[in-house]
Amino acid sequence: MAHWDVLIEKLSVADSPIRLSWDELVSLVGELPASASKHRTWWSGDRPHVNAWKTAGFTLEDLRLGEALTFVRATDAHLSPDLETMGSPRNAVEADLVLVTCVKSKQKVPSAAKDLYVSPLFSRQRSYAEGTGLPWFILSAEHGLVTPDEWLSPYERYLPDTPSAYRSAWGRWVIERLELLAGPLQNRVIEIHAGAAYVEALSPHLLAKGVTVRTPLEGLSMGRRLSWYARRSDEIDTAEAVPTAADPDHGHAETATFVTGLLDSSRAMSPVDFLAEEDPKRWRSPGLYSWWVDGSGAEDLTAGLGMPLAPGLIYAGLAGATRWPSGRRSTNTLWLRIVGMHLGGNHEFSTFRRTLGSILAHAQGRDAIDEHALTEWMTRHLRVVAIISEDPDTLGQLEGEVLATIDPPLNLRGMASTPVRGRLKELRRSHR
Repeated sequence: MAHWDVLIEKLSVADSPIRLSWDELVSLVGELPASASKHRTWWSGDRPHVNAWKTAGFTLEDLRLGEALTFVRATDAHLSPDLETMGSPRNAVEADLVLVTCVKSKQKVPSAAKDLYVSPLFSRQRSYAEGTGLPWFILSAEHGLVTPDEWLSPYERYLPDTPSAYRSAWGRWVIERLELLAGPLQNRVIEIHAGAAYVEALSPHLLAKGVTVRTPLEGLSMGRRLSWYARRSDEIDTAEAVPTAADPDHGHAETATFVTGLLDSSRAMSPVDFLAEEDPKRWRSPGLYSWWVDGSGAEDLTAGLGMPLAPGLIYAGLAGATRWPSGRRSTNTLWLRIVGMHLGGNHEFSTFRRTLGSILAHAQGRDAIDEHALTEWMTRHLRVVAIISEDPDTLGQLEGEVLATIDPPLNLRGMASTPVRGRLKELRRSHR
């Protein structure tokens, strides 16, 4: 039986990090069970020996089964605490298999699975999975588990939109196929990069097989997921696998396209023209939009704010972004957002209506927002630009990048403080 107190004593007086060969470890703690040199799960989880070095303030940073291992003081770890709990690149490669999720954006022709999905998220997932050097597979809502080189045709199925019975059967199907392709799963560590619906469908069946499940990105927003992958790519030298044209850390070409479009006043439509669209179906899609005010409307807003607001772009937002961390698709669209919530809704359910209503109510000396009068004012003085997005999974991050660039004066969340925004917050509080 191994005696870990000797190791802990050595760690407590050693410089960090401390690297031990397998023979050196055995000479310190005594003989180890056979599973210690065969299964990584023996070195993780809620186990007495693991808790021993953790209690002493150390983490196991590098493990080579049967060869060597490295301990590092937790205070010396180079990652911030929140990223440490999500798993460092060293801990990531301790897994035996990596599973990544499919995405909505796909090629329009049959392709190898690794090339079929084309969103920035999938590019990052693929880069990370390939960089670990581990076997990796793709979770497809339509096809179950697929290998990266398996050819698929484009499809539309999205797992969170399926009935619970389908998800349950899908989970069993995926795990049985995984065991068929990768061999017995007992005592193996599987890392899953997917939304909650996928993880929940798989976890019970994996645990029943004796698998240790890791979800290093659980609870992270899309922006933090992409940043996590960027950090991993930099540290394991696989950044070249990410297409720079869609890389938010390299200028994000899509951001520039949306910025240009949302700032193009020639594309702006009056509410009447938007409602009279010959083909409104094209706006039943996710996307970004910007609202513009004319000179007379800007004077009304200036009077309400008590400080100047110029004619032009005043507000921008999104519709239909995937909800993270759940990965659940939104049913919202540009049409529903602009027509149903902004032009025909209630200020309690529309940030933009509440903003405008609060300003105008103050200008008119009213205690309450007049919904009918507000809609009429918007119809007379506003125009809107709407741009469709093909990738709802990264739409939330895209909005943040766009807003940081165009800086609409009446946007509040996540924006820098200005006198106008400070005054607007006061007015909005009075009409909460």
